[in-house]
Amino acid sequence: MKFGDYPKAGSLDGVTGFRNYMQSLEIEMPCDDIVAHGRTSPLAAPVEIDGMKIGHRLAIQPMEGWDCERDGKPSENTKRRWRRFGLSGAKLIWGGEACAVRFDGRANPKQLTMTEESQSEIAALRDIVIAAHKEATGNDDDLVIGLQLTHSGRFCKPNDNTRFESIIAYNHPLLDRKFGYPADRPVISDDEIKRLIDDYVVAARRAEACGYDFVDVKHCHGYLGHEFLSAVDRPGPYGGSLENRARFMREIIEGIRAEAPRLKVGVRLSAFDSVPFKPDPALSVPGALGPGVPENHSTPYRYAFGGNADNPLEYDLTETRALFEIMRKLGVRFVNVTAASPYYNPHLIRPALYPPSDGYHPPEDPFIGVMRQLSVVRDLKAAFPDFCLMGSGYTYLQEFFPNVAQAVVRMGWVDLVGLGRMVLAYPELPRDILQGKPVNKKRNCRTFSDCTTAPRNGIVSGCYPLDPHYKKSPEFKQLAVLKKAQVG
Repeated sequence: MKFGDYPKAGSLDGVTGFRNYMQSLEIEMPCDDIVAHGRTSPLAAPVEIDGMKIGHRLAIQPMEGWDCERDGKPSENTKRRWRRFGLSGAKLIWGGEACAVRFDGRANPKQLTMTEESQSEIAALRDIVIAAHKEATGNDDDLVIGLQLTHSGRFCKPNDNTRFESIIAYNHPLLDRKFGYPADRPVISDDEIKRLIDDYVVAARRAEACGYDFVDVKHCHGYLGHEFLSAVDRPGPYGGSLENRARFMREIIEGIRAEAPRLKVGVRLSAFDSVPFKPDPALSVPGALGPGVPENHSTPYRYAFGGNADNPLEYDLTETRALFEIMRKLGVRFVNVTAASPYYNPHLIRPALYPPSDGYHPPEDPFIGVMRQLSVVRDLKAAFPDFCLMGSGYTYLQEFFPNVAQAVVRMGWVDLVGLGRMVLAYPELPRDILQGKPVNKKRNCRTFSDCTTAPRNGIVSGCYPLDPHYKKSPEFKQLAVLKKAQVG
């Protein structure tokens, strides 16, 4: 079998074939034979955390479409996506999508941004979800909706989708070179960090006024909050020791507690990271990316939070567990566990068969990547049973998603199962599962990664292969021309 020629999920012969293939990979992924429905289903059981009751265990991950207006307000595409979140029947909408706390913190020029001018329209997004949820289920009982607050740090593109305007926590020996930053690029000052923390608190206060149940203080995927967690070389109060590296998180959360006391707080956390990857130049040819290989690095490698410094291709949850203890002291018990970064090691966060335009072919069978995330959440849940944990990375399971999701919830590995890309074209999936309907295989996400390739090239995100709304759009033709040029 040539490199990358991994069996597709749809080719496996039912649950038995799936289990047999997992055994051939030497991974022990739980998978139930039959997916239950009705009140006795493990996925239908409610869960309570921090005074919030969530009606069942299927939740929607934060997903943005690079499609808001340039003034930070939602567009019609944005509103459509949030409406479909409501139609899904999911009882937890984790953050909706990344909402920048100020304009220079946007990852793209069309990112949702919380300002005085946009506040009422961001409040209306919540109303859209509630109305759609009532339409789909008959009521909005036990529905919890959050807003994800962010500053994109190293990956800021607030004015031009082709040009980084980075704000960095420290000078990274590999990422600076990979993304073309000068080695002497100034880092954000302590005074500016204080002002940014104030911006987070103001944004949270506005989210509270909008009626959101909680805010997610985003610490994942290489954005600024996550980058602080690996700022071991930064001098001063925001770098060095883990206590200092967690100060940014701590001061934001303490500020929110003081200024928006009704609002609950969650954290989406990259529980582990690794070195940056690139397509293997020896196996890459024009129009065909090679398999991912790690960038040349020395050890100990200290810049991967949750990574093994002596072998950063492995994870080590020692500091992750210590951060959980810090969150416990802050009163945070609500954590969405994810991994790594889509910018520099996407196979770890989004196991997929087909790479985005700025990625590489998977260096491992994507099922191994799914199992890695399941295992990390399992280990953290065992260590912190008082936390409510939401898991990520399930999309590649495709038709076997319900069987695995039910098994990991039933076994206590995780509290909530997050659905990401798979609901872009198939928003009814949670309802179908809970009602005992078979998964519609024709609407399953097959991880073509167009939803990532499009925004990487300045085109709005969406499911171009399966969603008629995007298939019929002018952007579909733009994306087709782009992909053909890259192959040619």
